[in-house]
Amino acid sequence: MLFKKIMITGLMTGYLYTLSFGIFMTQIFRIPAPLVFCLPLIVLFKTQKFSFLYWKEAIFFFFALFLYDFIGMSDRLSFFSSLIVISCCLFYFNYFVGYDRRRLNLSVGIFYVLLLFSAVIMVLNHFFPARIDQVRGILLNDTIIQTPAGLALTQFNYGYQLAALVSFLFVFTHVFRLNILLKIIGLIVCITFIYLGMNRSVFVTFLSSSFLFVVFYYRYKSIFIIVAAVLIGFVAYAFIIKENFDAKNNILAKNEGKNANEYNRVGLSEENLKIYADYPFGLIFYGKNWGDVTYRSTTFSPGLTSHNAYLMFFTYLGPFLGLGLLIFLYFRVGKIFFGVLFKIRDKDNALLIGLCFSFLGVSINAFSHNGWLISADGPTLFLYLSILHLAKIQKYPKAQEHIELTLENIDVENNGFEYENGNNLGNHRLGYR
Repeated sequence: MLFKKIMITGLMTGYLYTLSFGIFMTQIFRIPAPLVFCLPLIVLFKTQKFSFLYWKEAIFFFFALFLYDFIGMSDRLSFFSSLIVISCCLFYFNYFVGYDRRRLNLSVGIFYVLLLFSAVIMVLNHFFPARIDQVRGILLNDTIIQTPAGLALTQFNYGYQLAALVSFLFVFTHVFRLNILLKIIGLIVCITFIYLGMNRSVFVTFLSSSFLFVVFYYRYKSIFIIVAAVLIGFVAYAFIIKENFDAKNNILAKNEGKNANEYNRVGLSEENLKIYADYPFGLIFYGKNWGDVTYRSTTFSPGLTSHNAYLMFFTYLGPFLGLGLLIFLYFRVGKIFFGVLFKIRDKDNALLIGLCFSFLGVSINAFSHNGWLISADGPTLFLYLSILHLAKIQKYPKAQEHIELTLENIDVENNGFEYENGNNLGNHRLGYR
């Protein structure tokens, strides 16, 4: 039994590690590594036999990927790769996690521990760049492109990890009602990670998600909390961060030193909108791709995109297909989010609230980068499905109950089973996992 638990935990860690950090096997075929760890989990250790719960999501994911990657961008490898990653994640939650709340909690815990580990790697990367880059290359099984960063090839990819982590960490310290000291420490840790993370979009993401949370959670008290948070952040920057970390590798130095068009997200979006105006029904309806419409553009001629995942999606698919697919994919998560937003102080919703704000963080981050839900970004995909699945578990609480056969609940004389309250179940056949 102990060996089985260790094996399951190891496979879960391996799966979530490869999913979160986008690990691939072999340089030739680029097979998504999550497939290797997911298959044993869903075949050997599935919770129970029940129907597939995510047919609609699977169909719309396939439809969106087919139109966007296969037809629009003509990237067959990306299409099949994303399809494998998304399918594995759907099967992981449906067949392995099932209605087992403990498996879901463990999955979420492992996920955020991995993101925290990546953040620590990012901090160390500032102090020992060459050595940590070697470690990053080994852990990612690939060639490092940008530094400093965590367990990601580029700073842009790392931004999604950091956006998910800091949004959850801040909310976690409040919804689980930790003491004031831990809340302050959590805020300082978030600010430090953002400062060293080299991602301005994560800073905007954190401000947006934390501001919304504080307003709904504390209501009129939020004014004082926001003022106190600003003061704490200023003190932490002036007396701790500024004096102890490299002045060249931080978010402020990046903002001051890089003013070229490729770093100006507003300018890139404006140029993208001009292209969209020329092809209002979407590039796929004109038989065009991004290279065909940007080869004369001085802004996009090097192969650069607008770094706005949603805008690029609309540019390829147009307003009807693009908006329709987005509404469907985000409708259920949005409904869950607004449902818990007005019950934000309910202890039973604590984990769901943390996941929702974490997903909000990565969703906002996609306005400044290419990775997002449809591109099978690991943190975004995991958060999306974990929210849907946790909501299902909370909606049907009886389905997650485990009937464990122990000496305490076996009534030998009656040749049956007896709960602690004395209700005899007789010889009825129990379905248990």
